[in-house]
Amino acid sequence: MKVKPVLGGWEIPHIESIGSLEQRSFAELEVPGKTASVFQDLAATPTRIVITGSLYGDEDRDAFLDEVRTKFRSGEPVTFVADILTATEVQFVVIETLRFEQSAARPDEVEYLIAVRESPPPPPPPGPSLDDSLLDEAGAFGDSVTGALAAIEGASVPDFGDPTPPLQGTLDSLNDALGGLSEVPDKLTALFGSGS
Repeated sequence: MKVKPVLGGWEIPHIESIGSLEQRSFAELEVPGKTASVFQDLAATPTRIVITGSLYGDEDRDAFLDEVRTKFRSGEPVTFVADILTATEVQFVVIETLRFEQSAARPDEVEYLIAVRESPPPPPPPGPSLDDSLLDEAGAFGDSVTGALAAIEGASVPDFGDPTPPLQGTLDSLNDALGGLSEVPDKLTALFGSGS
């Protein structure tokens, strides 16, 4: 192998074989009256990679088990690089299966199997949330309202007072002019009669 598989920055040691499985999912839709079905492409399923190997000696075994089990327990997507993934878009994987086997016939040897599955890349770190920006805008708006109120309080506004005294004389003249109108119906009745 030109490039040994590297899982999250850790070069996997003592590899005997590596294989990948890539497949597409299809939904079969039966068409009434037809002998053939129509297949709907549901896109590719996540790629699976299986790595096997063996370890010799207590130190190699303990370091290997500690490293791979730590990555397995975290369940986080990690980067993965291997020659077998050339021309694929696999960048991140999660460890799906770990299997270890030790035989009494070879007590110093531990065989291992690591199965990883393609995982989408982790999401980008969160930026400012909508709520934070709304709070900032609301605070700025409150500050501008407070400043406007302070400016109004500081401004000199003329006292308009009661505007009705100049109108009192006009109202009196109007009442005098209209006062004579109350006698008009009586005069019209006397002039034209009761109409009976």
